[in-house]
Amino acid sequence: MNQIVCLSYSPWLARASRTQQLLTRLSDAQVLFFEPAPPKGAPMPEQGRRVRAHITAYTLPAPLPGPQEHPLLQRRKLDRAADFVQRIMDKHRFVEPVLWCTAPVHAPFLDKLAYRGAVYDCHRFWDEAYLELESDLTCHAEVVFAASPGLVKRLSPCNDNIALLPNGVNPLLFLQQEHALPPAMERLPGRTVLGRVGSLTGKVDLQPLLHAAARRPEWTFVLMGPATRQAAQQLRGQDNLVLTGPVTPLDLPDYLCRCDLLFDLLRQDRRGSDVISPVIYEYLAAGKPVVAVTDPAVPDPLPQLVRSAYDGPGFLRSCRDALAEGPSAIGRRQAFAQQSSWGSRAAQVSNILEATGLF
Repeated sequence: MNQIVCLSYSPWLARASRTQQLLTRLSDAQVLFFEPAPPKGAPMPEQGRRVRAHITAYTLPAPLPGPQEHPLLQRRKLDRAADFVQRIMDKHRFVEPVLWCTAPVHAPFLDKLAYRGAVYDCHRFWDEAYLELESDLTCHAEVVFAASPGLVKRLSPCNDNIALLPNGVNPLLFLQQEHALPPAMERLPGRTVLGRVGSLTGKVDLQPLLHAAARRPEWTFVLMGPATRQAAQQLRGQDNLVLTGPVTPLDLPDYLCRCDLLFDLLRQDRRGSDVISPVIYEYLAAGKPVVAVTDPAVPDPLPQLVRSAYDGPGFLRSCRDALAEGPSAIGRRQAFAQQSSWGSRAAQVSNILEATGLF
């Protein structure tokens, strides 16, 4: 059976990451999933927990105390983590597995582990501080998957075996016919409801939302996801803004079904990025009109399916136009989501790994 050692940039989450979505569907491989150490003071997850029938998760050792920028401590931290990974590989009898890397910080592991070949799955634009590490990782990887055309262009000088692998969705989750009305949505009957899924932090530009909410009091904006205290304070004073708090993945379709339109806001750390967020695919799978606040310097990735806006007045205008769309566009949105399933993305990964001899 094929074997994969995954070095994940994020922990194993209830709301599955891109890495989790792909590896879960590579069921013909045994997977060791290594997540980063939790923040200082947070409890250490159980080691060796079976998160899927074919996936076992481990948490890397906690960082050593002291200033992490010191080169000696960085080397000791890396050696400690690499020794831990190799010991777990030996324990599970992993012999020359595929090494699946998800971030530039995993480049130093290339010289410290025994593996058949490396895969770099690039899902975002990293800061210039990671440029050297990312170049090294891209050059040494047998296969590179990139989540957008912009990432393909960025990484192409370092590797000619790059495959475009956009994010995806589980469309069946959003195609169910019957939905329960969530308690947070019960007091909204008869109102036009615009919904957003995602965390609200200081990185999210709230100005377009506040602009629209102040000018269209008959619209209710439902914000699904956790919010920092700072973000919540910015939204106070608007009666037509509703914060639901965290929503489980299984409950999410019930919330989206009640919305008349779904929107996304621009995060400061995503300026210049043409990566389509998985949440946009979820919106389209729900069949709803979609508006996204984007960076004007980046071409619209889905102009036929998603209305773009760049500021408050543009967001208000795009929402108004999207709400006027007829039902004929529903099938087009859902058909696109069907073609963009995580199952089809995983099949593409499997075929490429077989073609390159890694599987």
